[in-house]
Amino acid sequence: MTQSNKSLFGKPGTFYIYKSYGIHHCLNIVTDKENFASGVLIRAVSIPQKNERLASGPGLVTKTFGIDISLNSLEVLNNNFLWISQRDLILEQKDLIQTTRIGISKAKNIKWRWYLKNTRSVSKRVTGDRTPKFK
Repeated sequence: MTQSNKSLFGKPGTFYIYKSYGIHHCLNIVTDKENFASGVLIRAVSIPQKNERLASGPGLVTKTFGIDISLNSLEVLNNNFLWISQRDLILEQKDLIQTTRIGISKAKNIKWRWYLKNTRSVSKRVTGDRTPKFK
């Protein structure tokens, strides 16, 4: 644990925000339990009626929503700045693609990355999975 990643070891349901390569902020949601580093990186967000590529990578997500280190450690549901809300979306297994992680050097073969097949807001697709046509 370091001063910069301390919030990743914090309370589940909080945001862990860090700067990648000193350039882009990355948004994570802390998961599992306190004193154990576990989080989910938000790699892309699809925004209805906006360009599909607007938030199609971790740095673009934070840039699009004005997210920076000042929001680090906030609780996901108990703040007035950034939150995640439920959307009525019914998914089936065929709608979800599970694949290996990207942009890392360790454990890169573990399938801990998911994306919606029908979204164009994906930074890197599985080989053979074509980007959907515009609607």
